Amino acid sequence: MRRVPPALLRGSMCGSLLFLVSCGWGAHQDGQGERLPSAPMGVTAAAGSATSVHVMWNLASGDPDVTRYEVYRGTTKVKEVPGAEHMVDITRLQPSTTYVFTVRARNAAGDAGPPSKQVRATTPAAVAADHTAPTRPGRPHGKAVGSRAAQLSWEKSTDDRGVASYDIYQGTSKIHSVGGAQTATVVTGLRPGTPYSFTVRARDAADNLSPGSDTVRLTTAPGSDDGRGTAPTDFRATTHRADGAYYIDLSWVAPKADGVITEYQIHLDGRPVTSLVWGGSPPRGKSTYSFYVGRDAGVAHRVRIRAKLPDGTWGGFSAEGTVTTGSRP
Repeated sequence: MRRVPPALLRGSMCGSLLFLVSCGWGAHQDGQGERLPSAPMGVTAAAGSATSVHVMWNLASGDPDVTRYEVYRGTTKVKEVPGAEHMVDITRLQPSTTYVFTVRARNAAGDAGPPSKQVRATTPAAVAADHTAPTRPGRPHGKAVGSRAAQLSWEKSTDDRGVASYDIYQGTSKIHSVGGAQTATVVTGLRPGTPYSFTVRARDAADNLSPGSDTVRLTTAPGSDDGRGTAPTDFRATTHRADGAYYIDLSWVAPKADGVITEYQIHLDGRPVTSLVWGGSPPRGKSTYSFYVGRDAGVAHRVRIRAKLPDGTWGGFSAEGTVTTGSRP
């Protein structure tokens, strides 16, 4: 693992920031020189009822390709899904209990990559003899965000014991789940120039499911902007030298989203290298960040950044910046 000195924090950064660095600056390799699957990123877990948790993640890369994902509750493997899927419901859990989940990818050769970061979810308390489903979510609304994402919102449902979560359906397939206090989300990973139909259903702690909302129909924009509508804007990348080492300096403006953005991921030369997580209040307006890249001058780097959206999925990448250590702006 390459040792990375502490990052320089300056500019408009405020609150507490956790600096997370991925090991090896990319995917690991096995003894045959093949690239093992990377650790799944963007992992989230949210209680769907008193006995279930919905786990999601971003698709991982590997060579050979990822063929399946393994989901662990603590150290126990509880689910295995095909490589084309990136979510699963973990059922038969205990009410009022906190669980820890991780996800790891496995390739066609059977090699497993490193586990994802741990995520936690707490199931709500059990309810006795509840057979009443929540009311259907009201007045759903949606709009395309560029060519690969859509923003959805709805009015909250009511339930005699309270709504535990909302399930989002694309056609007849459940594609996402959010907490019962949330009435908006961003759906990513869509195809350009494609019509979509979405509905929302409410779920209570007893797993009673409401009727579906009215259908939201929209069409993503043509092109291949890779979700630029959810990407950081005004992205800039420069370098500076301090104490004999070179650093890359970044600045950007957070994308507009239905909620607060507290985490970003930096990609250097096509691979994720750093995650930034604000432990306190995230900065408003322009953010800045600097990180170490080595002591050699004349080294060219490509860098870009993306935000974790309030629903736990990754937004689109910013424009890519190119910098060379030791060069003048």
